[in-house]
Amino acid sequence: MSTHDHIPVLLGPTVDALLHNPDGIYLDCTFGRGGHSRAILERLSPVGRLLALDRDPQAVQAMTGVLDARFQGYRSAFADLERALDAMGVPKVDGVLMDIGVSSPQIDQAERGFSFRKDGPLDMRMDPQAGESAADFLARATARDISEVIKHYGEERFAVQIAAAIVARRQERAITTTLDLAQIVAGAVRTREPGQDPATRTFQALRIHVNQELAQLEQGLNAAFRRLNIGGRLAVISFHSLEDRIAKQFIEKLANPKSQQDARLRKLPLPEPKPLMKKLARIKPDAQECERNPRARSSVLRVAEKLAEVAHG
Repeated sequence: MSTHDHIPVLLGPTVDALLHNPDGIYLDCTFGRGGHSRAILERLSPVGRLLALDRDPQAVQAMTGVLDARFQGYRSAFADLERALDAMGVPKVDGVLMDIGVSSPQIDQAERGFSFRKDGPLDMRMDPQAGESAADFLARATARDISEVIKHYGEERFAVQIAAAIVARRQERAITTTLDLAQIVAGAVRTREPGQDPATRTFQALRIHVNQELAQLEQGLNAAFRRLNIGGRLAVISFHSLEDRIAKQFIEKLANPKSQQDARLRKLPLPEPKPLMKKLARIKPDAQECERNPRARSSVLRVAEKLAEVAHG
């Protein structure tokens, strides 16, 4: 797959919402194959800058194809964006974009182990050099641990049955390929929504667990807020309810701090806590985009603007 074959989701609305100052410095935390980054560069002025991060080595390699003096790429998970910005000598930015989850090239390459439709090693790591693979996790984890991961991250109602089937199979032989796991799951899932593969939720859950995606998102959101300039924009694209809930709650907490106060404090004659962010938009793809790119169907874009720093003292 070439760099340009990946179709970025919600491209126009994202760039429109994020890029409020063409002279500013922007951070694309999830470069992928560079679709959003290239669109941002097209809108930047000659003095604007774009920084990009990714922990996937193939995405980092794709960064070398961006031949623009305003662009700088760096290999990093977005949870570590502050360390990356320090390494690039940038204290603050005017916009941060996070496109959460797995990218189309990662899914489409069987050797990455993300797809239940293509046979490949059961890996699922976004950075193949960090952490344990899905196969390693399934080889060592208890049935209870496997069940909790599949239930929590996949919202799978047959999690107990799937975990039991995995443990039973690994006593016969190791589970090392994606189709191995998909077949085990298919045998344990009794019913499924029309059009959805029985393995969808289990693969999603294992991918989130292996890559610690929800913890990464929470850390990244907090880091992004700290590094945004006043008036800077945060744009988060998510693809399922667990991610979207984290982004929604993070923005809500900062946009409506009074709602986070203890009920007893709200009754006292204290100064109103000032909002630190303003909610700007919640955008879903239109019918035309969903038809052109079916993977966009579940996506949600949330955008907020930073109003103030956290008060200390």
